[in-house]
Amino acid sequence: MNFKNEQPEPDYGTTDNVLRLQETDRKSVDDLLAAFGLSLQMVGAGSEIPGSFWGDEEAGLIGHELLARIDTPVHSILHETCHYVCMDESRRNGVHTDAGGDYDEENAVCYLQVLLADQIKGFGRRRMLEDMDRWGYTFRLGSARAWFERDADDARAWLINCRLIDKNGKPRWQLRRDRT
Repeated sequence: MNFKNEQPEPDYGTTDNVLRLQETDRKSVDDLLAAFGLSLQMVGAGSEIPGSFWGDEEAGLIGHELLARIDTPVHSILHETCHYVCMDESRRNGVHTDAGGDYDEENAVCYLQVLLADQIKGFGRRRMLEDMDRWGYTFRLGSARAWFERDADDARAWLINCRLIDKNGKPRWQLRRDRT
């Protein structure tokens, strides 16, 4: 049943419906990556993406370069960006394909990518959460939105502890540093 003013349920049945780099504002993507010392390197259409952990159209990460094609999902670009932000300095200095990290860091990456989605014109949190579900991210509560709103306190605390977001959930626009 669809009541007046109610949005229809998104179609989570296919990955074809996720927002791709070619469908968004490229400058806002470049600006976001640059804020963290990353540069976006484009790979030709249909070419293998170097540094891609999952292959296909998934973004790659080698050193300070994020690699993508025009058909790379925006959520994948943000996910790899957030891995770069959340990893410690020693891993960041040698990162090539596998970002590594543990379970807690992976959850923090997912949380941060939702926060940063608002920085991409035409994307935003709502679309990020929908695209995460469409792509097949799995969460105990059944959807990315339910996880983000009701089950991500540990991810939020991790980001606060690493000084990547403030207590109000705002990004600090810095990279994780090794503890001294």
